[in-house]
Amino acid sequence: MSTAPLLEVRNLKLSYGGITAVKGIDFYINPGELVTLIGANGAGKTTTLKVIAGLLKPSSGSIHFLGSAIGGQPAYELAALGVGLVPEGRGVFARMTILENLQMGAYVRQGSHSVKSIDHDLEVVLETFPRLRERLSQLAGTLSGGEQQMVAIARAMMARPKLLLLDEPSMGLAPLMVETIFGVIQNLNQHGMTILLVEQNARLALSMADRAYVLESGVITLSGTANELLNDDRVREAYLGVDAKTSAT
Repeated sequence: MSTAPLLEVRNLKLSYGGITAVKGIDFYINPGELVTLIGANGAGKTTTLKVIAGLLKPSSGSIHFLGSAIGGQPAYELAALGVGLVPEGRGVFARMTILENLQMGAYVRQGSHSVKSIDHDLEVVLETFPRLRERLSQLAGTLSGGEQQMVAIARAMMARPKLLLLDEPSMGLAPLMVETIFGVIQNLNQHGMTILLVEQNARLALSMADRAYVLESGVITLSGTANELLNDDRVREAYLGVDAKTSAT
């Protein structure tokens, strides 16, 4: 018995300023999957996430989430439906404390969930990121880049998303912090979180994903299991720094 996709994107296009950034792409994500979207800078990856999250309106095409059309709906409505975004650059509220940032993540739950359940989830994210527990009253803007990334992911978790969109979570982070952040991402997925990951470090993204899509100049040029793309000569040369001819000799 087949399972309907959690997210299905069909012929999605987005143009602005006379430029077509996304040129009619199709992809899907099944419940519980970790799917990665890789490609060079300017390929349209962040634009795609913003359209799904409701920060940009598509020019044409359709987006279905949980079987319902959501294309063009505003971000606050999609957050309430279960679409969570951790944006490129973290996007923390710099002049608010860590605790206030995390509480902001739960704003869509007011009226439908008790304070007790929100307190429970706060405890869960602090167990996930124990470093945040030590400094809940600290202003988020004074944290390191890695700590801000922790806040951004924890804030998204507080909304109890059904689909988590992650935009370049390793950007600007030291290797040890990247390992920590991606360990959390992998753990979230192993516990059932459906994730769409945009990540410049293609090798890292493909090493933990179920499936992957390659986006080039607004067009999906390759797709398959993550393992298939890890071993595809085109991907190895373009994104993994491997000379396929040399490696084959």
